[in-house]
Amino acid sequence: MTTVMSASASAEETAAAVPAPVTMAAALNAALADSLAADDRVVVFGEDVGTLGGVFRITDGLASRFGERRVFDTPLAEAGIVGTAIGMAMNGLVPVVEMQFDAFAYPAFEQVTSHLAKLRNRTRGRLALPVVIRVPFGGGIGGVEHHSDSSEAYYTHTPGLRVVTPGTPADAYRLLRQAVACPDPVLFFEPKRRYWSRETAVLSVDGPPVDRAVVRRPGKDVTLIAYGGMVATALEAAAAALEEGWDVEVIDLRSLSPFDDQTLTASVRRTGRAVVVHEAAGFAGYGAEVAARLTEQCFHYLEAPILRVTGFDIPYPPPHLEKFHLPSTDRILDAIARLQWEGDNA
Repeated sequence: MTTVMSASASAEETAAAVPAPVTMAAALNAALADSLAADDRVVVFGEDVGTLGGVFRITDGLASRFGERRVFDTPLAEAGIVGTAIGMAMNGLVPVVEMQFDAFAYPAFEQVTSHLAKLRNRTRGRLALPVVIRVPFGGGIGGVEHHSDSSEAYYTHTPGLRVVTPGTPADAYRLLRQAVACPDPVLFFEPKRRYWSRETAVLSVDGPPVDRAVVRRPGKDVTLIAYGGMVATALEAAAAALEEGWDVEVIDLRSLSPFDDQTLTASVRRTGRAVVVHEAAGFAGYGAEVAARLTEQCFHYLEAPILRVTGFDIPYPPPHLEKFHLPSTDRILDAIARLQWEGDNA
């Protein structure tokens, strides 16, 4: 895939480079606004993203600011939304479309995997498809099935797509700006449970490129690997692990495809232990690929098997049961304790 293009900062961003409290929802809104302002080719559309401002209000105010020709509502037809975006990109526009919920994207799956992911290869590079598909994903909001899926593995398995997901408000801004500036199609997974999480940050495109993982907390005993909504949970677990005497390094993957082998292998070779955390079901989940890659590249450095803490292999449960289904701090600490025991008794 082509190297990610850089997203230039707007004058407003430069003038406002003062740390301030911001939610992930507000950061995403700012990223869309700045992308629209920076490039007249960018268009934003999807179900209810115009007048309403989106189910989660991520596009609030954009239609009134940029007009209905650049931010507009569509019929409830996900395959049509993505198919239209492909046609627009083939003709020089930069579409940013929203799937209202994760599982609502499945009707568009054929358009994404058969056409969006393959047209560049099919045309031997003559056609670039700079399409961003925003997908609110994951649970933790008391939603029912079809509203709480973690479908990232379907797309990471498809060559030709970039798949990224932010774990913090600042990264939500940075990654979305970089995704819009990228000539490749990008599946942008937004952890809806973190839309209202807040941090004090400067919203800037400066920082690690879109395809690099980052160390959120350095440590020496265990590498804890997470992405999206699980980054905050992993950091909570790392803080709690200090009481047990475990110094846990937390890595935020950010980019699920392509995968940053360099950052991950450097950490695991140093700590000798690793746990991968994600909300999706464990069987054939994204964590299985992470564990396999790290085992292949770090086998002689490992003190214990790489473990996974995931959602259970069931359809997403009713709201009152999701707290048992989703990875928790306690489940992560149990996995770390098992690593320590197995390493000490190997």
